[in-house]
Amino acid sequence: MRPIRPLFVARRARGARGRTRPVAAVVALGAALALTATACGSGDDGADAKPTVSATAGGDKLQIPDDIKRRLKEHGFDLDKWKDGQWKNWDRDKWLREAQDFVNPIIAGLWDTDRMRDADENPGGQVDTSDLSGDQGVTDPEPRPVKAAAVPATYHQNVPYAGKLVFDTPEGQAQCSATVVTDPAHPGRSNMVWTAGHCVHAGKSGGWYRNLAFVPSYNDSDLSGARLQGATREQIAPYGVWWADAALTSDQWIAQGGPTGGAGASYDFAVLHVKPEKGTTDKSLEEMTGSALPVNFSAPAVPKISQLTAKGYPAAPPFDGQKLFQCADRPGRLSLAGTAPTMYRIGCTMTGGSSGGGWIGQGPDGKPALVSNTSIGPVTSGWLAGPRLGKEAKAVYEAVSEKFADQ
Repeated sequence: MRPIRPLFVARRARGARGRTRPVAAVVALGAALALTATACGSGDDGADAKPTVSATAGGDKLQIPDDIKRRLKEHGFDLDKWKDGQWKNWDRDKWLREAQDFVNPIIAGLWDTDRMRDADENPGGQVDTSDLSGDQGVTDPEPRPVKAAAVPATYHQNVPYAGKLVFDTPEGQAQCSATVVTDPAHPGRSNMVWTAGHCVHAGKSGGWYRNLAFVPSYNDSDLSGARLQGATREQIAPYGVWWADAALTSDQWIAQGGPTGGAGASYDFAVLHVKPEKGTTDKSLEEMTGSALPVNFSAPAVPKISQLTAKGYPAAPPFDGQKLFQCADRPGRLSLAGTAPTMYRIGCTMTGGSSGGGWIGQGPDGKPALVSNTSIGPVTSGWLAGPRLGKEAKAVYEAVSEKFADQ
């Protein structure tokens, strides 16, 4: 088997080539700060600017949970200094790692057009296990490459649930792909997003990434070249920038995920709860985009699935991370370990940056549903693999939904 790796790309602050990393999984839902800080400028310069704190919510002063303050202090972080740029401290001993350590205070304007664009360079029911007996430990022949096809603009008209996830890593700003999914607690008003675990957490080698934000229908009109360079924020992010105020991934990923996926690859999924950066809309993400996909946690065994379609924003060459692509193929099986769930694998030439993008199949009702997400692929591209979403994935999904059920 050729070398494989998780598929997100990171760009160093000075443009150097960053490493790709896989992601991990968590058991308990991470609490999040909801401070809003306003920064000026672009790129890293904006992150260094002195923010103006607006700690309000619905007209009332927002209370930062004492446990979050305590945990930040335990890791050596001062809350004000964090907002002023100390989030850039990736010291291994201070890298927030546990599920309950997740913090992602909004820094309004941090993800301006330059940072969003530049984050693209290089780097129902439970599963019937009896139905899966033929899959465990099986790897099918490597699929033939399927050339990624460009999704026609406007993206919102064709794939309204898809978008780009941007975030900061020790190597610089990075990107993945993500999908708006339904929320059982809030039918028709979901603020939940599905992506890969390695797009939010570094796995056994580190902790939570920072400044996670989802941009639905990124570059909706398929601008390119000089037009993209001069585009306004509204053109690149027509439905706004939505910051994660909670994130959850599998504990298997956190414990076992590694730079090539590792033993955590079969559990490489994550769910975010998001809120709009500007806080000026009463609409949910689902209402804003007009779409959210249900998640199918009871998909049949791989041989019984006729086709899956992976969507994403590939960023490593020959792609540039600015356009939405897709691949459709009949899935095969990929087993990385005899005791781990078998992964789906399809032929596809999408590269780094497509990680976390939704794999669309059918739900129990025969309608489109999210069945998996892009996790790993060979360095040379040609195929993608994604985790089978079983009881662990369902538990992550339900935990995020339940946390905000009363809000």
